[in-house]
Amino acid sequence: MSEVIKHECGIAMLRLRKPLSYFIEKYGTPTYAISKMYLLMEKQRNRGQDGAGIASIKLGMKPGKPFIDRARSVESDPINDIFKKVGKKLNKLSKDTEKYLDADYLRSNIPFVGDVYMGHLRYGTHGNNTINHCHPFMRNNNWRSRQLIMAGNFNMTNVDQLFDRLVELGQHPKENVDTVTVMEKIGHFLDLEVQDLFDKYRKTEDDNIKISEKIEEELDLGRVLSRSCKDFDGGYAFMGLTGFGGGFVARDVNGIRPAYYYADDEIIVVASEKTAIKTAFNADYDKIQEINPGHALIIDKQANYKEVQYLEPQKKLSCSFERIYFSRGTDPAIYNERKTLGKLLIPKVLEAIDFDLKNTVFSYIPNTAETAFLGMMKGLDKHLVAKRLESIEKGVSGEELEKILSFRPRQEKLVIKDVKARTFIADDAMRDDMVAHVYDTTYEVIRRDVDTIVVIDDSIVRGTTLEKSIIQMLDRLNPKRIVVVSSAPQIRYPDCYGINMSKMKEFVAFRAMINLIKRNGKEDLLDEVYYRCKSALRKEEPLMVNYVQELYDQFTYEEISDEIANIIKSHNIKADVKVIFQTVDTLHEACPNHLGDWYFTGNFPTEGGMKVANRAFVNFMEGKDGRAY
Repeated sequence: MSEVIKHECGIAMLRLRKPLSYFIEKYGTPTYAISKMYLLMEKQRNRGQDGAGIASIKLGMKPGKPFIDRARSVESDPINDIFKKVGKKLNKLSKDTEKYLDADYLRSNIPFVGDVYMGHLRYGTHGNNTINHCHPFMRNNNWRSRQLIMAGNFNMTNVDQLFDRLVELGQHPKENVDTVTVMEKIGHFLDLEVQDLFDKYRKTEDDNIKISEKIEEELDLGRVLSRSCKDFDGGYAFMGLTGFGGGFVARDVNGIRPAYYYADDEIIVVASEKTAIKTAFNADYDKIQEINPGHALIIDKQANYKEVQYLEPQKKLSCSFERIYFSRGTDPAIYNERKTLGKLLIPKVLEAIDFDLKNTVFSYIPNTAETAFLGMMKGLDKHLVAKRLESIEKGVSGEELEKILSFRPRQEKLVIKDVKARTFIADDAMRDDMVAHVYDTTYEVIRRDVDTIVVIDDSIVRGTTLEKSIIQMLDRLNPKRIVVVSSAPQIRYPDCYGINMSKMKEFVAFRAMINLIKRNGKEDLLDEVYYRCKSALRKEEPLMVNYVQELYDQFTYEEISDEIANIIKSHNIKADVKVIFQTVDTLHEACPNHLGDWYFTGNFPTEGGMKVANRAFVNFMEGKDGRAY
């Protein structure tokens, strides 16, 4: 992607199903679990850059002995910073082979040599980048069954409502943010479940230690989630651990945020991406399961597991941006979907170049658009095969047939990302000049005023990098035309479920629509929609209408694409510029199991999403620069 947008957080959980001594004997090292957690997090590094955190629990420790360890970091390389801390004492001990391979000694003396692990990669959608904002979060209690550690990939749209519910319960929350409200809400009902079980057994049992053990055996974490999450509005995949080793990974009712798990006789593992599990454990892809919407993977004290429904599932609307951009393309399904996205653009590309393949050079914007580029070229090959067959059927022969059969489309690496370039200058004019040089190009491969350049990107968000860098750079090659192709549809609306796209005015598609509204003398419609949004936001009843859609409905998809081309073409650009976007229909054709498209269509799956869309437009009309959620 030429313009980086904030990623979604990543989660990882590992539960050992055998004692530490088993892993030491089998693998010859006490670092099996720690090494696997490092891999799970490192292979999801693409999901987080602001910070990272890890927590571990030791089971069966005697009272008075520490059994929970946690490390968090906001350093520039937080994963390695954390695991240097985690491995520090182990590395020192490795010279003493007897102690290093003694499971009992390690569990009693070395931090993070545990039975259950939780890891998190933070890419904050808002808030300060401090240790206090890094997951995992802890809710401490001397009762292991009430101890709660949580981390997640989520964003709640109704934080104020959840905060008020906590106040109504008699709590005094320290912050009005979703991480706190989610943990405190779940913690409250965890306390209630534990207390109910205590009251039940206190009638027949005087030994509180035995009662605690029974509570840990019988605690129903699925019921805790059912009672806690029924008023959550947002996208989420969050995980929790209790002090006795029971845990859960819960997914929202629409399956917006991803979560996968794998289990064998040694381990249970959860991650945001399949490829992380595949790489870390070499698990067969068909044995890596997706947690269903409205379901939670529950792990009990004995490391038994089951997937249970805790809320009524709604229509599955998994985030399609996962497939286009966020998740690693090494997942075979994602790899094929990205190729299909490129392939499906060929009909529009051919029209844009007037079917003149001889004078067209194809390229891509590195690095995430490379797979879509391969698919686009595959689609082009299919088109050429059909043309060759058509020529043979028409009886074309001799030199003309040889020319047709030997033709190959021209492919060049025209755009090169120079990762060393940094926009460290504050002066606006010079800063723009520095932005223009973040990318470089390959010279002397384009025929001046003859060739058309087709360059594919995986998505276009703000359009600023295209305008200030890529188009400027490509125009210096003196092509006749530049065709920018997006493997994603037009991004028109904010995301409020985990991606930091919250301000409508930043979207080039929105700016294009506003330009068209004004050019066509429809400014009155802006005021009408503004007042409808304001009125709807004041009402207490559920809101499932996105009034901003009416503005986009005034124009065709192509009209908005053409206006985007006008925006990114500066006055000094000599070449003709055209922009092509994937349609929502072809997106769904390429990614049939991941239909979440609210940022493209405005069809938000929750009431909170609809409110965010309307509030974002109100903010635009009132000149407010704040977030819409």
